[in-house]
Amino acid sequence: MTNESKPNPQQQGANHHETAPDQAPIASHKAIFGLIVVLIVLAAWAIFGILHRRHVDDVLAKTTTELAPPTVIALPPKPGVPLDRFVLPGNVTAYTDSPIYARTSGYLTRWYFDIGAHVKKGALLCEIASPEVDQQLAQAQADLATAQANANNARTTADRYTGLVDSNAVSRQDTETFVNQAASTSAAVRSAQANVQRLRELVSFEKVYAPFDGVVTARAVDTGQLINQGAGTELFHMQSLQTLRVYTNVPQIYVDTAKRGLKLDLTFPEYPGKTFEGTLVRTSDAIDPASRTLLVEIDVDNRDGKLFPGSLAQVHFKAPASVQTYIVPAAALIFRRQGLQLGIVNGNVAHLVPVIIGQDDGATVQIVNGLNAGDKVIQDPPDSLIDGEKVTPESESSTAEAGGK
Repeated sequence: MTNESKPNPQQQGANHHETAPDQAPIASHKAIFGLIVVLIVLAAWAIFGILHRRHVDDVLAKTTTELAPPTVIALPPKPGVPLDRFVLPGNVTAYTDSPIYARTSGYLTRWYFDIGAHVKKGALLCEIASPEVDQQLAQAQADLATAQANANNARTTADRYTGLVDSNAVSRQDTETFVNQAASTSAAVRSAQANVQRLRELVSFEKVYAPFDGVVTARAVDTGQLINQGAGTELFHMQSLQTLRVYTNVPQIYVDTAKRGLKLDLTFPEYPGKTFEGTLVRTSDAIDPASRTLLVEIDVDNRDGKLFPGSLAQVHFKAPASVQTYIVPAAALIFRRQGLQLGIVNGNVAHLVPVIIGQDDGATVQIVNGLNAGDKVIQDPPDSLIDGEKVTPESESSTAEAGGK
């Protein structure tokens, strides 16, 4: 009984070898299953990370897009009084404005008129001492006398040989030589005469005369000062003030009112309540593409000397028809190379429109052209505002409520 119950060692080894091949596939299946699980977890984590980053990017892009347009306050303009006249600023200039320079070099010996002096055409303004030019003139006159003497001698000899050549008393070759010599010396005389005339002109420039009736508005030299020929040193500055020119730019919409011969009223800040009459004498006959305006010249009589060049005038034009005006804050104006502009909002897009202003009291300005009743004007536009830019319009009341909170 005991011997039968004990297993044989050889049988145990045989049984062991029979069960080992069945356990190896199970272990390998477990390893593969664990690897698959790990890969699935990693893939799920990666997909989750990608989706999360994409969501964050979408939220960031949406937030950036929402916050990118600047927030502006856009309000409709206040209607102003209908305009039947419009006023434009004008620049007053002298009818003739001329700097006076020296045509010869030397030292200023004397000047005769100072600033504010009224002088007539041809009046002696100053004298310049130029001894070098004087000596050059004397030398040129001596050279002219020598050339004339040589020309007379050559002409006499040529005449004598011309009279003897027919009788064969002299050779024809000598005769032609003396005739050519006479012609050459005659040309030398003309050259010397031109040189003398040139130097006489330079000597005459030692005295500087007024080129027209006017007023000396500047004197830039004094006695003893070295004067150089040309435009290097301005001696005097003169202006003709009996008639003044007033230049102004008429907007394109009103160019039909700018007719030659039109009588216009002009006012000046130094003469409140007083009106001066001017005459529109000429226009540029071309619209400036930068400002869309027409340059006009208005002449005003100034024989009484009340007006001064360089001042600012207000030119009063009559409008062709009654024009509706609008009042906007002065801070809404945009000053750029294209001229005066206003920013208006259409939906959520900003547009820049050129405008023409009328009266300006510092806080508000009158818009006579460029706005319509339904436009919403950006009250304080940012400097970076461009045409076609998207904006976020807000009313002034909503901004005030936000500030109160």
